[in-house]
Amino acid sequence: MHAQSNFSRRQFLSRTVPLAAAVALGDLGSLPLLGAGEFAPPVVVFSKIYRELQLSLDDSAALTAEVGLDGVDCPVRSGDQIRPERVREDLPRYAELLRQRRLQLPLLTTTIVGPETPHARDILTTARALGVRYYRVGYTSLKPGDNVAQLIEQTRAQLQALAALNKEIGVCALVQNHSPGRPNGPLGGDLNDLFALVRDLPPDQVGVAFDLGHAILVHGDQWSAHFERLQPHIRVAYLKDVRRGQGFVRFGEGEFRQTDFFTRLKRMGYRAPLSLHIEYPWTQPGEPPTRAALATALQDSLRVVRQWIVAA
Repeated sequence: MHAQSNFSRRQFLSRTVPLAAAVALGDLGSLPLLGAGEFAPPVVVFSKIYRELQLSLDDSAALTAEVGLDGVDCPVRSGDQIRPERVREDLPRYAELLRQRRLQLPLLTTTIVGPETPHARDILTTARALGVRYYRVGYTSLKPGDNVAQLIEQTRAQLQALAALNKEIGVCALVQNHSPGRPNGPLGGDLNDLFALVRDLPPDQVGVAFDLGHAILVHGDQWSAHFERLQPHIRVAYLKDVRRGQGFVRFGEGEFRQTDFFTRLKRMGYRAPLSLHIEYPWTQPGEPPTRAALATALQDSLRVVRQWIVAA
């Protein structure tokens, strides 16, 4: 591990261990408001990337700790790290493996679209018992010719039903913006549609996972105006660096550094973990994916992200 990564990890542990303890105990009301003093949100990895190497839960936790991350945003989906039908058994085991390494499990990524989704209650009650606060919902896919206004109303009704369940259990659903926008992307990729989905919903039960990379791909330089309108609903930020015309790139090589995104998060008093997504090609051309290569990609990405946080 690079010396700079070690130093950064020590700095962040001093700031985030209290957060990890509060999350583990479910005592979110005791968390300090990051942004009221210093801005040092923990950075967790969207651990879908571990599926490419078929890492066990134990090795996933070990790699997360080795590279200096603060925890994981865990997918609970068919064929992914945790299968929904196994959530009661496997999610607590994963949480314990992470806890042993002083790591957090604050976020889940799911295919839940409403209370009737199979295993939805099992997933959410198990997650809440482990201190998880946020989970991403599944997508409503758009097709050319769809009545978008009608789909928005149908999806809003599902989200309203989820809001009631979330309030009962004590969790918050997240709707992510995802490129492309209309007509072929997930509903909400166009941030006007996303605002229409969430504007009247209680943001502590149904919030937004704002993905700047996808927002740039869909809206270009107008992403900031949409961010400001959505700000009261934003609960979590997803991180992917991007370059228009090229797609997702290594952190630091795209347009992310040219924005004031982290300054905006700091100004709004952002307190949640940042979910880091490895969406760029992280192996050398012609070389097979290896654990060592992924560790390097994670370390490099994390180093850049923490530089941006410090500079905010």
